[in-house]
Amino acid sequence: MFQSLRRFPLLQVAFLGGATATAAALSLCGPIWPRSVSAALQDSPKAVVDEVWQLVNREYVDGSFNHINWQATRQSLLNRNYTSREQAYAAIRTALKQLGDPYTRFLDPKQYQELTDQTSGELSGIGIRMELNAKTQRLTVVQAIENSPAIKAGIQPGDQILAIDGQPTQGMKIEDASKLIRGKAGTPVTLKIGRQGQGNFDVKLTRANIEVPTVSYDLKQDGNKRIGYIRLAEFSATAPEEMRKAITDLKAKQVDGYVLDLRGDPGGLLDSSVAIARMWLNNGAIVRTVDRVGDSEQIKANHTQLTKLPLVVLVDGNSASASEILSGALQDNHRAILVGSQTFGKALVQSVHSLSDGSGLAVTIAHYFTPDGTDINHRGIAPNIRINLTEAQQQQLAANPALIATPEDPQYARAVAVLANNSFAEYPSGQPLKTVGAQ
Repeated sequence: MFQSLRRFPLLQVAFLGGATATAAALSLCGPIWPRSVSAALQDSPKAVVDEVWQLVNREYVDGSFNHINWQATRQSLLNRNYTSREQAYAAIRTALKQLGDPYTRFLDPKQYQELTDQTSGELSGIGIRMELNAKTQRLTVVQAIENSPAIKAGIQPGDQILAIDGQPTQGMKIEDASKLIRGKAGTPVTLKIGRQGQGNFDVKLTRANIEVPTVSYDLKQDGNKRIGYIRLAEFSATAPEEMRKAITDLKAKQVDGYVLDLRGDPGGLLDSSVAIARMWLNNGAIVRTVDRVGDSEQIKANHTQLTKLPLVVLVDGNSASASEILSGALQDNHRAILVGSQTFGKALVQSVHSLSDGSGLAVTIAHYFTPDGTDINHRGIAPNIRINLTEAQQQQLAANPALIATPEDPQYARAVAVLANNSFAEYPSGQPLKTVGAQ
């Protein structure tokens, strides 16, 4: 979709991620080594080793490869004998580490499948969101997703997950519990549930393919003002359509303004961030990308704005990459006021390739800049109004998610005040917003 990608016709979509996820572009690439060595590499762990080397050699954003001899690296990799795929994977990771780029990374087949599931907005499981409760230290259900096996089985927010297929969860990490709960659609899993007032009981569920919503929204009443609150968890493939529905549904309810919550959003697909930016912006630049040879392309709004109503965007230190593209576009175009704390600071774009053995490779292919030309890498975006939560406030919101987007949430409360202070007037295109003194 931008110039650095047009040279690679199999590349499907650019993808970004920051604080907690790697963002990328998906492509399906077969072996790309010379025909003279093809026979020697076929069905050998060296095949994947050389696929990785070739892709980095062709696409990596830094043509100096962090000032290492990348040709010598290839020779070293192919001179070794690998007795297993695991040995080859370890050698690949060691070679990539020389680039000094944490976002260029190798994904074993399981990791690659998890990433593609994540970006597709679908997973195979039972359809719950859970957390480790700060007070009880128990795995606790936060939400049962609509139309999921969990909600059909009557699982409720606040339920404690005491065991998974007979394995106690006391002391278990959320990631490990997720691995046990997820599985192939159609397979069974049994949870032991603890529910206040009902004691402990088993629930047998059948896993299914679930579309995980990444957008949640609600109509909030503040005095005589109606506020459309939208929270975006991740820029997945389904996020633009979910965002479109949220904006239009709230607009139909005659809201006076919007609060868009990007706190904790690690990023996702570049296409999704651009599509969502165009829903809020009628014209103006969204982002500029630059590849390793200096070719750049500016992506712009295309007169498809859904609303001109006032907008405040909430950000924090875990708002990364695609979140920063959207935030930067709205801030630089004077379309929104940003409230919260400094964002993560990742201004790099990756492509993610499927390799011949089912593994994958994320490669940094471009650097991006906000519409005003700002390089936010390792710096982040400074909000118009800085509200840093204290540790106690963070713990309170983490322990009780129901307080998010209420008067007990200081960043949200300031967003509401900003909208009230601006009298909910529609802002002329291209005109700067009236800001409030930062604290």
